[in-house]
Amino acid sequence: MALVPNWSAGAASVADDPTVDSATKATFQRLADAVFTDRTDALVDNGTAARKKSLASRFGGDVRLSSTATRAEDSTLSQLRSRKSRLASLGEQYSKANTAVTLDRTSVKGRHATAAVTETTTLTYADAQGGEPKTTGFQAHHTLTFKADRDGNWQLTGVRDTDDGVAVNQVNTPLVATPSTADDNPPEATRAAVTYPAPAKAKNFSASGYDYNAMAAYAKKYWNNYNTDYPNFNGQGAGGDCTNFVSQTLKAGGWKHVPGYTYDFHKWFGNSEIQSDSFVGVNEFSWFALSSQRVTSLANVYQADVGDVVQVDFNKDGSKDHTMIVTYRSPQGVPYVTYHSTNTYNRSLASIIASYPNAAYYAYRT
Repeated sequence: MALVPNWSAGAASVADDPTVDSATKATFQRLADAVFTDRTDALVDNGTAARKKSLASRFGGDVRLSSTATRAEDSTLSQLRSRKSRLASLGEQYSKANTAVTLDRTSVKGRHATAAVTETTTLTYADAQGGEPKTTGFQAHHTLTFKADRDGNWQLTGVRDTDDGVAVNQVNTPLVATPSTADDNPPEATRAAVTYPAPAKAKNFSASGYDYNAMAAYAKKYWNNYNTDYPNFNGQGAGGDCTNFVSQTLKAGGWKHVPGYTYDFHKWFGNSEIQSDSFVGVNEFSWFALSSQRVTSLANVYQADVGDVVQVDFNKDGSKDHTMIVTYRSPQGVPYVTYHSTNTYNRSLASIIASYPNAAYYAYRT
């Protein structure tokens, strides 16, 4: 929970460019903590709505929100409350949350400053029963921009997410991939319905020879602790590290390399030095998985089970943008997914659909 300061961070004279000392940096961090705590609490029963003022709006003096940032955060909180309502209609609620923000680095140029921060958030599912996940968590990275006014006071002017990613308390549209093309007429995935409940499609966990429990265990181990045996593509454009992470997870469960040219989608391989396009690319993965018959398309995303893969096309342009792997399926028939960019563990698929109701979804039985 953010701590709201009652002190000033120390303003410089008008004639000189203001400095950012340790006290100012600490206040930058606390304001960032307040901003992201407000966003998370907007999704929680008795969260932000129960307070008369948001935590971030209580900052004043030498470090505070600008009027532009205030309007932007008000809009963000309103959108998140709407998301909370959509989640409730799907049977998902959060009873509490914890958000903590660390300050990674600051830079100052004249009367402008930037602060790179890491947000770590955990949300508690209100109605988790039996062996269902009790919490979902994610770690996200952001850059905050500040500008000093004529009196030398710092005002937060903007917040930018730097993960290319998909976090439950973010309302921005994720970056979308440039449509991929291939020379060899790749197979088209069948778009999946998102209606709940889904028609029965039980998974045979022994027929394929893959170890789905090993896949779930790998995802749990490396969702927020990247495996150094592979490169990290987080922050390197649309899609980031999501497909690379899912490919690693499938490999841990028994998927074998198919060596060859990196750009041939009929091949699939990846290690610390070289990766096929199908190992790291969202669309190329789909083409390989279908053409190799390692997967079949599911008619409904809610049919997905542990070890199955779900992809999202956020803007419905026919080019898939994000890849996730199922790490749990509830007795009520709700899959929970784990993914990179933004690093997230056991987020319900209902939450993804409530956050991006206009996207196109694809589900693959592995």
